[in-house]
Amino acid sequence: MYKNKKITLFSHLLTWVVLFSMPYILSYEKQDINRVIAHFWIPIFFYAVLFYSNFFLWIDKFLFAKKTVQFIVINIGLIALFMTLKEQIESVYFEEFLRKKADKNEGGGPPFSLFIYVQTLSYIAPLLFSIAIKATKRWAKTEAERKEATTIKLQSELQHLRYQIQPHFFFNSLNNIYSLVDISPEQAKTTIHSLSKLMRYLLYDTNTEMISLSKEIEFIKKYISLMELRLTDNTVIHTRFPAKNTEVKIVPLLFISLIENAFKHGVSSQHKSDIEFEMYIDNDILYFTSKNDNYPKEQSDKSGSGIGLQNLEKRLQLLYPNKHQFTTNVVNNQFVARLEIHL
Repeated sequence: MYKNKKITLFSHLLTWVVLFSMPYILSYEKQDINRVIAHFWIPIFFYAVLFYSNFFLWIDKFLFAKKTVQFIVINIGLIALFMTLKEQIESVYFEEFLRKKADKNEGGGPPFSLFIYVQTLSYIAPLLFSIAIKATKRWAKTEAERKEATTIKLQSELQHLRYQIQPHFFFNSLNNIYSLVDISPEQAKTTIHSLSKLMRYLLYDTNTEMISLSKEIEFIKKYISLMELRLTDNTVIHTRFPAKNTEVKIVPLLFISLIENAFKHGVSSQHKSDIEFEMYIDNDILYFTSKNDNYPKEQSDKSGSGIGLQNLEKRLQLLYPNKHQFTTNVVNNQFVARLEIHL
């Protein structure tokens, strides 16, 4: 920021040095410095005062505060003052030069009204320039603040969605452990140990914006193994995960909701159940498909409230806008969820 201020200051100084130098450099009467001072340096000095007084004071205080009348009156007063001062300075300090010029151009000078009109326009130019720069800076600042507010809101919403995943995941896992306590205490102990490893991943490894696909696949496999501990032979699980190109970066915990959903709604204690997970990468697109037999939960069963899938859809909209496709449907009594992500 300090560097930007130095660059701005230098550019302003350079601009005024050039403006003050050009009339003298381009003058055909280089020996007559009075001409340059009277007709160029004095007006340029007043232009600078008009420009910076508006830039630092009047535009913020009056124009942006919607006190337009006061702003116009002040600038009309300043322009009139500078035009009067210019004439007074010229008449006092450059009387001889002006007399010679008048004698030289006798009878050929412009009408007084045209002279005033041209002088007024010359002062309006730096005024309009200061308004344009100030308005542009204000717009840029407002736009930056708007983007920052949007970013903060997005980060807050994503953080909220991520915090939803962890207790939701933990709740489902505890339900599985609870069902094992009476049936198989040893398996329950093993499950708690496996759960602690998964929770470590949730708490520490997923605190980054992106994570390698290989770590996410490892987490998914451990979670599936955890779920298998309580399943009977009636449930068959098929998995297929990529062995190559797994170092690509993705947002963590994108697939866990689909996998949880498959185990929650795809397992029956009385009927044969098939669950299938498939993931592959083709042409920089990640494809994930989850299939399970459809055994809908009862309305009173809160575990079937669908928080996980709602969470996933919101995260996809925020993190992969226009770069994903997510569909769910029931085909032949099988619930099928398909997710495509453009990496």
